[in-house]
Amino acid sequence: MASFSLFLHIFSIVLLTFCSLSCAQNHRNISLGSSLAPLRNNTSWLSPSGDFAFGFRPLDTDESSFLLAVWFDKIESKTVVWYAIQDKEPAIVKAGASVELTTAGELVLKDQTGILWSANSVSNASYAAMLDTGEFILVGANRSPRWTTFQEPRDTMLPSQVLTRQLNLQSRLLDTDFSNGRFKLSMQADGNLVLYAVNVPSGYQYDPYWASNTVGNGTQLIFNQSAGTLTLDLNNNTEMSITSTKIGSTASYYQRATLDPDGVFRHYVHPKNHTIIGGWTYEWTSMDFQPKGICTHEFELGSGICGFNSYCKTGGNASVDCECAPQYSFIDLNRKYKGCKPDFAPQNCEADESTANQLFEFKTLTDVDWPLSDYELYNPTNEEQCRNECLIDCFCAVAIFRPSSGTCWKKKLPLSNGQLSNSVDRRAFLKVPRVNNTTSQSSPSISKDKEPKRTWILVGSLFLGGSVIMLLLAIFLVTYSFKNKRSTNAGQSASSFAMSGLRSFTYGELEEGTNGFRDEVGRGASAVVYKGTIVIDEAMTCVAVKKLDKVQAETEKEFTNEMQSIGRTYHKNLVRLVGFCCQGTHRLLVYEFMSNGSLVTLLTGDARPSWDRRVQVAFGIARGLLYLHEECINQIIHCDIKPQNVLLDEHFVPRISDFGLAKLLKTDQTRTRTDIRGTKGYVAPEWFRQAGVTTKVDVYSFGVMLLEIICCRRNVELELGDSEEAILTDWVNDRFRDGRLDLVVGDDEEALLDMRRLDRFVKVALWCIQEEPSMRPTMLKVTQMLDGAVPVPIPPEPSSYISSLQ
Repeated sequence: MASFSLFLHIFSIVLLTFCSLSCAQNHRNISLGSSLAPLRNNTSWLSPSGDFAFGFRPLDTDESSFLLAVWFDKIESKTVVWYAIQDKEPAIVKAGASVELTTAGELVLKDQTGILWSANSVSNASYAAMLDTGEFILVGANRSPRWTTFQEPRDTMLPSQVLTRQLNLQSRLLDTDFSNGRFKLSMQADGNLVLYAVNVPSGYQYDPYWASNTVGNGTQLIFNQSAGTLTLDLNNNTEMSITSTKIGSTASYYQRATLDPDGVFRHYVHPKNHTIIGGWTYEWTSMDFQPKGICTHEFELGSGICGFNSYCKTGGNASVDCECAPQYSFIDLNRKYKGCKPDFAPQNCEADESTANQLFEFKTLTDVDWPLSDYELYNPTNEEQCRNECLIDCFCAVAIFRPSSGTCWKKKLPLSNGQLSNSVDRRAFLKVPRVNNTTSQSSPSISKDKEPKRTWILVGSLFLGGSVIMLLLAIFLVTYSFKNKRSTNAGQSASSFAMSGLRSFTYGELEEGTNGFRDEVGRGASAVVYKGTIVIDEAMTCVAVKKLDKVQAETEKEFTNEMQSIGRTYHKNLVRLVGFCCQGTHRLLVYEFMSNGSLVTLLTGDARPSWDRRVQVAFGIARGLLYLHEECINQIIHCDIKPQNVLLDEHFVPRISDFGLAKLLKTDQTRTRTDIRGTKGYVAPEWFRQAGVTTKVDVYSFGVMLLEIICCRRNVELELGDSEEAILTDWVNDRFRDGRLDLVVGDDEEALLDMRRLDRFVKVALWCIQEEPSMRPTMLKVTQMLDGAVPVPIPPEPSSYISSLQ
């Protein structure tokens, strides 16, 4: 029996080798002198089947930047499996770069500054090839590989790939950030396969959090193509299963094994075509993973799987989710590994212990622990004593109590290795300020000795007298400034706005350029837009001139807002402001002219625009909002996103316009309080609660508009009366829940043939219109979900709160 097992093992290795050689022979030679460049016709080299490509892949977060990579080319997500790294950083380039297989047989990446990366200094290759296995190779004169991407793995293994001793997989930092991440899978020289946590950016290796325990016995990790399994070969001619799948024919599925940014090594499969049925979705599905309980491991150094002051919990397929404790928030919501910070000042160590109970309270978390952050232990004790000891200790951030043993641990910041698990069997008492506590904790406490009453009387008298003087002075200044406002306002406005680099026009220039303001192309609540032509840079240029009706307080504010909002911004998805007129009582804004009108005209016209055009319009609007929210020096909340305020240029590229209601936030602001702004049907619920608004109000409006783009109709159709289709957001949500999205696009064959994207777009829209702002994604997340760069989970039921008000 043993000899038969040995025979099967040897036969499988021979078969695997034969398959690899067969695949290696199936390729198209890339001859010496060949090259690729971004933004040209020749941007990649394909494998014979077209399954894989080597070349320049645009980044999901910045389409003007490119990664030299290998990716799955036939699936929509274009999943990257290998990428070039130079000095521990991904080789990301702009237009103008190129990769070349030189006449000397070297593979080099270069730009205007010189060589950025080369294939391990290999030269004298005879040709290169992109194989159907996903391996890119340089081949020598004797037809043997001189360099391959499989020899320099990144975060992914492919079927037929082997990880030999002293080779590693290194996770990315994020799904969209290809820098070296926080985890490593190492096939060690001693034969042990080990998962390590790694410090970023130094690369220092922390404790292992999983190991095969095959020291002296393991030889190599093999991704068996025919069986669809990852196995560790052992010295005694046996093997250890690392992951296993449960699919039928491996020929019908793409496969990969990736060390993900959350530290879990997952085996994924993806159907090769849409005809596969039986519960499969046309996307990557995790079949197996290691380790099984990643959140429960404890690291002596570092923060653990999640960042400091957060805790780790796992879901299906070991999906890792990092959470902040109550009244703590993420330092960077997009980079949760950086941990959480308290949203309050720490307890003052100079304060009287007797006041601690008035200033602080506890939030109780069940089955949560930070096991390695304690500095003091009490045993035996009870829950009340445990809480009290932490309450009066200014160093104590949380007390952990285990009822079964009567043990209490006091812990101080930063908290590390946080975990939520049923196996923890502890209660965490998190110390936070009382809700009604307005006393500053950052300054020493006030003495309990009272001042003499006469001192307070004197102070009150001085304060009252000073207030009267200040009031009289304020009345004088207001009166004086009002008298001079009309004569100085125009000059001040023009000079301040001229500093933005915009051109200042006279009223006469714009009156002449618009032929006396005759050709009206648009009208709003407080302004009319006219078409005109003016000379810009010695050329006649078609422009749109927005003329405010009357210079009142509101229109002056709208004019100022629009100047400040868009005057210093420039993005391909924003309407460009050319100049302005601020002369006397005249307030005009001059924009580049958009020849294809507004989005509302496109969507509600006689001919329905193509599905592809609508998709590109949605992408463009999302990128424009992302720029306003996260890439401007001062964050801008548009506050009135709707199809009427999206214009289309001659190529139907969408441009966001009309910043009259926009709200600017300083760099250290995240929310603002203001009066209700926007248009009925697109206004987020928080406007009605008089709560501080954030960029999430634009996300809500975008979600409504995305559904309008999908369905080519307005959100509210009053002529439909009480029909279920009258409110678009409600109707699409109902059709999504009952699995009939085909109804929302009617007979649009293009959209019906692209059901996977249609389903994704609808799910993104339903996430955007969640009533609770914190549940809505950021525009960065929206763009990633629209692109398919990240999965889109099933959204919860949106509330009908806003519909009932409107």
